Parts: sequence; C-alpha cells; structure tokens
Amino acid sequence: MTPLLLGLLGCSLLLLSAQAFYSPSDDVVELNPSNFNREVIQSDSVWLVEFYAPWCGHCQNLTPDWKKAATALKGVVKVGAVDADQHKSLGGQYGVRGFPTIKIFGADKNKPEDYQGGRSSQAIVDGAMNALRALVKDRLSGKSGGSGYSKQQQGGGGDKKDVVELTDDNFDKLVLGGDDVWMVEFFAPWCGHCKNLEPEWAAAATAVKEQTKGKVRLGAVDATVHQAVSSRYGIRGFPTIKIFRKGEEPEDFQGGRSRGDIIEKAMDLFSDNIPPPQLLEILNEDIVKNTCEDSQLCVIAVLPHILDTGAAGRNSYLEVMMAMAEKYKKKMWGWLWTEAGAQMDLEASLGIGGFGYPAMAAINSRKMKFALLRGSFSETGIHEFLRELSVRRGAYDTFGSGSMPKIHTVEPWDGKDGQLPVEEEYDLSDVDLDDVYEKTEL
Repeated sequence: MTPLLLGLLGCSLLLLSAQAFYSPSDDVVELNPSNFNREVIQSDSVWLVEFYAPWCGHCQNLTPDWKKAATALKGVVKVGAVDADQHKSLGGQYGVRGFPTIKIFGADKNKPEDYQGGRSSQAIVDGAMNALRALVKDRLSGKSGGSGYSKQQQGGGGDKKDVVELTDDNFDKLVLGGDDVWMVEFFAPWCGHCKNLEPEWAAAATAVKEQTKGKVRLGAVDATVHQAVSSRYGIRGFPTIKIFRKGEEPEDFQGGRSRGDIIEKAMDLFSDNIPPPQLLEILNEDIVKNTCEDSQLCVIAVLPHILDTGAAGRNSYLEVMMAMAEKYKKKMWGWLWTEAGAQMDLEASLGIGGFGYPAMAAINSRKMKFALLRGSFSETGIHEFLRELSVRRGAYDTFGSGSMPKIHTVEPWDGKDGQLPVEEEYDLSDVDLDDVYEKTEL
C-alpha cells in the first residue's frame, strides 16, 4: 500500500474516531433535535444525557465509561448523548456552555438537573440510581412525575398564556413595532392539523420564552376572525407559520411541527439576533477567568502602547476587534484586550512580548492551549485566522506551565491620548560649580 493511501486511511480513521463516539450497536441513544422531544421529554423514564463535542478530549475519555454505564442501566435508566457541537440549538436550549455536560431528566423533564458526580462508569450508575430512587419516592408521596408531554396535556408543561393572541388590532404594534423576533401561527379553529399543533406550539412558547428571555416570541392569529392581517400576508392554508424580524420581509417556516423543531428554529433566530459579546480590557484576574472559563475560545489582543498610537489608533484596532466579535458572535467566544507591557507574564507565555504589536492569540483555557495570529491585524487577516480555528485546522501551542499565567491588576484606559511622563526640573542656581570642578580635579 502506498504512503499516500496509508496517510489517507490514517486520516479517515482519525476522523471517524473523533466523530463516531457512539454507534447503533451501543446502548447509548444518539439524540438530536428531531428525536429529543419524542425520546426524552415525552418519556416516563429517567434519562441521563451527555452533551458532547467531537473535538473535546474529556468527551473522548468519557466515551468508554458512558457506554459501559448505558449497558449496565439498560432497561432501568435511559442513557443518551447529544453532539452539541453539531446541534448547537439543542445544547443552547439547556444552557450547555462546556463539554462534556451531563444532565439528568427526571420527574420534571422541563427542568433537568446537572449531574455533578464522578465520570467513572460506577459513579455514573450510582448517580442514575439516585435519580431513579428520587423519582419513585416522589411518586409514592403523591408528587407529579412522568413525562413532560403528559403534564403538557394536563396544562402543566407548556402554558397557553405564553402564546400571544394576535388580532387585527394589536398585530402591527406587537409584531411590527417591536424589536423582538416573532414566530406567528395563522390557524383556523376547525383545522385538525392546527389542533394537533396547539400543544406543541404552547410547549415551545414556554421553553422559548425562558431560553431567550422573551427576545423570540410565539404568537397565534385566528385567521377566520382576523381576516385583515391574514389576507395581508396571503394566508391560504392552515396552519401557516411565518417568521417576522424587524425591518425584514416575513418568511415562511418550513420546518417540522414538533416542539423540538419549533424550539430549534427559535433558538437559531435568537442566536442570529443576539448582540455581540463584550470586548473587555484585561484589568484583573477575575475578568480573564470569567470571560475565558465559560468559552471554548478566548480571543486576546495585545495592542501597542497608547504613546505609540494615540487614542485614534487604538480605537481603530478596537473597532476591528468589535467587527470580528459581531461576525463570530454565534460562537459565544470571549473577547479581551490589553496594552503592550501591562500583562508581561501573559505576553511571555504567549511568546509575543516586547515586539510585534498589535498581536492576537486565541486561547483554549480548558486545554491550556493557544494559537497566534500570523497574518495581518485586520478584518481580513483575523477572519482567516479564526476561520481556520473554527474548522479545527489551526496550529496550537501549549502553555509551558500548564496553567494560565499571572494576571496583574491595572487601571483602565481613560479613552484619551497618552501623556509623556513629566521630567523633574532641577534648580541649579544654588549649586557652586567652582566647588564641583575643584572636587573633580582632586
């Protein structure tokens, strides 16, 4: 076999090992937005669900124990896994920020608990059995349990009041006059498909309201009553779902009609419209810790000293960074900057101290690895740099110490041009230069 074929085979095997964590022969159920609602939310069973990313080393280490635990719990507790790197909206729906994240879906499927136990198969099994015992105890005491779907049917899972009733009178003010994104169902009371959609729409409205803090809203129009607004948008069949974004023409929603499908689309709309992350100056250790620990990557720029660029020059660099933060906002990365010389330990760890400003590094604080910008500090150069990292083709180095460098507490930039230090003036009027010369001669 030629070296080229061997190389291609090796790359293929590496790719498969990174992506194919679980196979149909495993007892781990692979979950996605299409089946999550049916398998987990509508289930009466206790579920342990792992949210993972194929590139995550800790996830790869967990895989054999997760499979072993799933086999041990077969028929007792369900064990599933979600590729949250591929299905970001599903991970976002449950607040997943790091990998692997394990959640327990017990009595109340709409409020899963974080699993805080160990990562061995025995610890996972113990955690699952504790959750199962808690569910049985609740049922014996008369507390409601079972599937979120059952509670939805009884009026508990999704609340109809979270679906905004829209009319000819309030449609323009609420939908067209606000900044929120809307998903609007146009229905007819006699329509069978509309009746089937109603509980799914209500459950999705409750989940979306909570997850987006009201930034994406679900509404409904009885098209047989409010014919003015329905005819304006050419409603001919029921149910019809349209998406309204401020300043844009409405678009038809062509996705599935389960709550999972609706929630996934709503979360995509939310991520499209979220503001860019804050660009923060590194002033102390807490800022770096809070920004980088919860992010897959932390983008840090070291800008020239204010005396070298002035306020206008510095602001131009910051504008480039803010443009990139906007472009990559869906990644939920952290964005930081510091002045050359303010964080010397950080610069030394990254290998950029003393020259080459402005400089930029992307840091993975979980793996203690970083990549340096080799191109120009421009929108084009930074975009190319981050794009390579996004598809995991960038080259990373490792922090030599195995930990983040020391971060010093500094004063924030005041937004102004720098001022040269004032030199102390000396009054030579009282100095007898003759004495100086005589002492020098001696």
